[in-house]
Amino acid sequence: MLDTVPLQSRFLEHADHYARWSGLGIGMVAAQQLVTMRSGDITTPLVFAITAFGLCAVGGVLLGDALTLRPQEAVRTASLAPRLVRDQVPPRMAPLLVLQATSLVALLVIGATTASSGPGRAGGAGRVLTVTCGGMPTPLGPWPGLYYSGPMFAALAVATPVCVWALRRIAHGPGDDQQRHTRAWAITGAWGLLVSSQLLLVVLMIFVALTDGACAGPPGVVTIVAICPLGLLSLFTFGWSLVTVAAPRAVDDHADDGSFDDE
Repeated sequence: MLDTVPLQSRFLEHADHYARWSGLGIGMVAAQQLVTMRSGDITTPLVFAITAFGLCAVGGVLLGDALTLRPQEAVRTASLAPRLVRDQVPPRMAPLLVLQATSLVALLVIGATTASSGPGRAGGAGRVLTVTCGGMPTPLGPWPGLYYSGPMFAALAVATPVCVWALRRIAHGPGDDQQRHTRAWAITGAWGLLVSSQLLLVVLMIFVALTDGACAGPPGVVTIVAICPLGLLSLFTFGWSLVTVAAPRAVDDHADDGSFDDE
């Protein structure tokens, strides 16, 4: 029997997959190009590469969500219980991602308020942390001051409200429970990619700066001990977010609670 389903309809049925994977692919290509760009230091290309990758992932997921076909129900039913965003996002991972986002903002604010330009860095304010070592001011870097954190702040300021708006639209829009969960998980994973990758880079920057020589002192040791768990957590959530964007149903932890049937 010939396939009578129009090619356009078959494409739209999987458009969300194509868009998500395309966002990841474009993000990887853009990150590779940005990493190799000429710069006065190695940190600046990393900041732009990771930020571009996260934004491309978010953009791909949002585009895929916009292209997702809504189920055409013969009889529409309505529930008296209001739909909430927190019921659509991953119950175990969403709090971790929010904690990471809060920690990232706190570290960026602390980095911006404590950073300085350092000697011989005219026009590059916010690159290093200046400490007194042996009676002499000594720069430790790279430090997540405004020079490096500016693109991160901008990416979070753009991606976060857009993802929240998309989650609210999913929660209150048409579709069955399974479809809403899948779409919400994909968006949460994309935002998690942006947050976890940026937090991992910031933790790495602080770790490298404070272990460069012996000038950080006891406060530096305490800071390293405090941020290392954040780095490990961000590494784990980055992997989870990457898998979630690529295949949100594969990591859906609602599948074992009997809320809906497996496909």
